[in-house]
Amino acid sequence: MTKLPKPLTYTLAVFAMLFWGMTFVWSKVVFKYYDPIVTITIRLLISSIIMGLMMLLFFKSAFKNPLKHIKWFLILALFEPFLYFIGESFGLLLVDASITAVVISTIPIFTAIMGVYFFKEKLSRLNIAGIAISFMGVLLMLFNNQFQIKVSFIGISLLMLAVFSAVGYSTMLRKISPIYHPVQIILVQNLIGFFMFSFLWIFIDTSYVWNTKLNYELWSSLLMLAVFGSSLAFMFFTITIREFGVAKSNVFSNLIPIFTAITAYFVLDEKFTIVKLSGMAIAIFGLFLTQRKAKTEIEL
Repeated sequence: MTKLPKPLTYTLAVFAMLFWGMTFVWSKVVFKYYDPIVTITIRLLISSIIMGLMMLLFFKSAFKNPLKHIKWFLILALFEPFLYFIGESFGLLLVDASITAVVISTIPIFTAIMGVYFFKEKLSRLNIAGIAISFMGVLLMLFNNQFQIKVSFIGISLLMLAVFSAVGYSTMLRKISPIYHPVQIILVQNLIGFFMFSFLWIFIDTSYVWNTKLNYELWSSLLMLAVFGSSLAFMFFTITIREFGVAKSNVFSNLIPIFTAITAYFVLDEKFTIVKLSGMAIAIFGLFLTQRKAKTEIEL
């Protein structure tokens, strides 16, 4: 596939993180009406329809038979959306949106190691320093002005399930992204994910779904999750991984808590603190370092 200009890839990466950062807030809104399983199932169904139409109308010539790599696609969908969304969504019920985004943004630490070992991606000492600095900025955002932190252990554990699922997802995506069009990848993974979550409806009470009164807040948030969170963000991130590799692409995840904190401030009335703002600044500085080139590169 044709290599994209770097400024365009950077733009796509930032927008992917912006959309994902906002999904934590939209999810909080939808969870007032539906439980996580119902929310994710509907979200994936809408996204699959959107991506299917895009593939049919604009990228039909790029379609390839996915059965040749069906095992890869099944593993991809198992990691994400299935395991990832279970960890993220149920964790979000127990943890604030801002803190959830902070935990999710630890993904680069683990994907950097995976990228080096599995794909021989190289990181300079400057890149590694950037990852460490960015991570420290993210951790700082967990604290209040008295440097206290109060979070649910179960909630954090569920979010860590999401983190490790994202690492597995990125690893599989690195294999598939050079072969299939990004729209097709997202279409197939979301379709598989939809059927996985639909199966779970057997084990939960969904009778309330049909009695829930539809309103603008509910459906607008669901559409935002499907269009921006499950469609465009995944498509942009797939392109970013293809262009930048696993390690450098996932460092952009450190932008997620920043976008989440800003959105939560306006939508959920979560407050900014001096410590949180300082953490944002440090995380952005670290992200800048991860994308800089240095003369010396090392393999972990």
